[in-house]
Amino acid sequence: MIDMQALLNLQAVMFLEMAAGYIVRKMNLVKGESKGILTALIVYVTLPCNIIKSFMIEMNTEILKQGLIMLEASVLVQVFLAAAASVCYNWLPKKRKTVFQYATIASNSGILGNIIAGAIYGDLGYLYSALYVIPQRIVMWSAGVSYFTEAPDRKTIFKKVMRHPCINAVWLGMIIMILQIDFPEFLDTSIQSIGNMTSPLTMMFLGMSLAESGFSGLITKHTCLYSFIRFVIIPTVVMLGCFLVSMDPVAAGVAVVLAAMPAASMTAVVASQYGGDVVFAANVVVLSTILSILLLPVWVMIVSTVFSA
Repeated sequence: MIDMQALLNLQAVMFLEMAAGYIVRKMNLVKGESKGILTALIVYVTLPCNIIKSFMIEMNTEILKQGLIMLEASVLVQVFLAAAASVCYNWLPKKRKTVFQYATIASNSGILGNIIAGAIYGDLGYLYSALYVIPQRIVMWSAGVSYFTEAPDRKTIFKKVMRHPCINAVWLGMIIMILQIDFPEFLDTSIQSIGNMTSPLTMMFLGMSLAESGFSGLITKHTCLYSFIRFVIIPTVVMLGCFLVSMDPVAAGVAVVLAAMPAASMTAVVASQYGGDVVFAANVVVLSTILSILLLPVWVMIVSTVFSA
């Protein structure tokens, strides 16, 4: 049985975290310049730990065999999204184009997706969702960062991206997963505890950004267009692809549900770090997260019907 209450509870928590950031900024308890410190804390400390934590999954022959199905699907999805992001938004102003590109390849599948996949498909859903985010992590911290990075040539961009703490965390996480490295309990707990701070800090950052910009830019033709792409076009294309290749019902269901996640909350943080349009990025994330309350249950019902095993 699908635990819709768990989904709604998680979304409520995220909105309360955002509200906390909104309130502390409105009360001027946190100054505007302090957002730069918060961004650095997320990008250089909590998020790398969160990424490493996501790779700490048990692997054996059977799990690896099943997981390869999900990895193949996720790689194909990320290739499709990256290709679409590179050619479909050239008509947009540069700073909005980069936000569209990043938010297209990076969704909130690592947080919301995990609980939804687990609620629908049990332990296999949790495993598939953990594996699904691996290619996304790689793409969002390589190609994704490059969208915001300006340099005279591709070699310079490559060097900047490779030095990013999050892409280094991806490589370290992959080594940990492949070699099945076990950390001492105190270190494992520390990594998980610090990593778990990422979501509340990021949502508070969004709330602070919203307090500064107001709600006037929340619903515009561009934010609505992105939401249409995120909740209609992307999951529909993924679902059709799953049909064409006759994918395993569980893997297909997880892939479609995770493709229908709202924009990654990190979109605004990355925009802030690289001098992008933070206000627009925050509005894109907030609006798509609000709409997900209505649209995610719809997609859950669709995939539960279409891909029922």
